[in-house]
Amino acid sequence: MNRYKSAAWPLALLYTALVVYASLYPFTGWRDVGVAPWAYLRAPLPQYWTRFDVGANLAGYAPLGFLLTLAMMHRHRDWRAPALATLCAAALSFVMEALQTYLPMRVPSNVDFGLNAAGGLIGAVVAFVLERWGAIDRWRRARARWFVRNSRGALVLLALWPVGLLFPAPVAFGMGQVFERLEEALAELLDGTPFLGWLPVRDLELQPLLPGQEAFCVALGALVPCLLGYTVIRHRGRRALFAVLALLAGIAVTALSAGLSYGPVNAWSWVNAPVQLGLWGALIGAAVALALPGRVIVALLMVVLAAQVVVLNTAPQNAYFALTLQSWEQGRFIHFHGLARWVGWLWPYAAFVYLIARIGGSDGGQPVAQVPLAALPMPAPPARPSAPATDAPGESAPRIDA
Repeated sequence: MNRYKSAAWPLALLYTALVVYASLYPFTGWRDVGVAPWAYLRAPLPQYWTRFDVGANLAGYAPLGFLLTLAMMHRHRDWRAPALATLCAAALSFVMEALQTYLPMRVPSNVDFGLNAAGGLIGAVVAFVLERWGAIDRWRRARARWFVRNSRGALVLLALWPVGLLFPAPVAFGMGQVFERLEEALAELLDGTPFLGWLPVRDLELQPLLPGQEAFCVALGALVPCLLGYTVIRHRGRRALFAVLALLAGIAVTALSAGLSYGPVNAWSWVNAPVQLGLWGALIGAAVALALPGRVIVALLMVVLAAQVVVLNTAPQNAYFALTLQSWEQGRFIHFHGLARWVGWLWPYAAFVYLIARIGGSDGGQPVAQVPLAALPMPAPPARPSAPATDAPGESAPRIDA
């Protein structure tokens, strides 16, 4: 049966990871204060609250209720889907608030629990209403027209790509710069042990990227989502429209990240001459690749990802960028967008793993070996020789020995 696998379940699981990260960060200082983890339910209401806290708790769980409802509608098309999604969101909120009892930097709150459950209910109701209005079915039909059958993995990666861009990058569209941080983390972990001398460290001193290298890195990073979309889109016109929309979305999200990091005044300060040249290069590369088949696009994308990661990780982090990361990681902004940091670090490598899994499949992601044998043309059996006619009705045909 030619059914499209829903991307709602993977996105719901990833969003659950974001909620857990935001609720339990920084994961240190666990202690037992002698209070039951559910005692916050009977605690008096907090005296101080802000509209930001109310909106953050409502908006934080609304996407979770929305995604869980969409995922459950594949089995329950009635009211049970939003009801189960709301219960799951409320149960997750209850567990997160209970675990905050053991964290010194977090304060469990019954108001937060109620707002989180209400946010999950709002998201579930919105998904259920959209399903009743036929919007979800229209999306499924549009997906069937635009994308190949096994496109769930690529769609999940494409949905996560703007999330990774929210985390400040040393170069525009440059995700995956982790080698220097891994070296520092391993050195700190092995400090004082005899294994520190065995740590493989790059001997060459990292040099800042030249303008040409920066433009090249920007072009590769902006070209990656276009090529990833091409692997699951066959129509040339739809590929072209998708590439333009992907580049516009990347530019908008990068401007949003710069505005959140450096202030609204500097939202477009990252658009310098190398970045503009790189964006034009990505647009030209996307236009050249329009007519390539899916298998060639997969191989080309792997080369582009590897080249971008190598170029980006051969450049150091400047002091101004490191200061920005420090303010990001120590402020309250990280509590709500902590997953963006991990997506920004790991997205290129997850995409590379996905592409390796696609190598054994056809353009649509369906392995050629899975074609049923009944669909293959079978040669017709040879005709059996007919017996010669006899003159007398009682005579039998002569026997032919093999």
